[in-house]
Amino acid sequence: MIFLKKGLVYLWTGKGAGKTTSALGVALRAVGHGKKVVIIQFLKGRKGIGEFKIKDKLSPQYEIYQFGRKVFVNPRDPDKEDYKLAKEGLEFAKKKLKEKPFLLILDEINLITGPKTVEGKKYPGLLDVSEVIELLDQVPPEVTVYLTGRYAPKILIERADFATEVREIKHPLDNGYSAREGIEY
Repeated sequence: MIFLKKGLVYLWTGKGAGKTTSALGVALRAVGHGKKVVIIQFLKGRKGIGEFKIKDKLSPQYEIYQFGRKVFVNPRDPDKEDYKLAKEGLEFAKKKLKEKPFLLILDEINLITGPKTVEGKKYPGLLDVSEVIELLDQVPPEVTVYLTGRYAPKILIERADFATEVREIKHPLDNGYSAREGIEY
């Protein structure tokens, strides 16, 4: 048996759909075992999404918090409010980490971490990658952290214990279908 000296970090990135969905799947699995799950969503502020609406039914094992505006945020040209909310989310994550939940999900943190250049486009980053690494270095052995979001910086991929890149082959939205309640949100 291996005894962990630090909490494990799982990272899901890539242009394909399913990164958040994967994290929510493992959250459901953990809650099913009676484990405590804390989800912190960056860039997201819409309360009508399924993972937010279910919170009261799965409480107290399941907690979800949003640090984003209700409108779409362009990560290449963020608003001052987006920087503020990202910093608040990171500070909140540090606080929650001290409570030692079984699973801490930092949804969309890969996308907002920078600065970086992706496909020739500059992303300033709402959070500096060093701040996120500092948080990951504080993860206790009994906590697992899930990081999701496109364009994960290389240093986060290297820091993770498990990393997956999701590649989209095809998607119904490409054929004119609308996002469906309960499937895409």
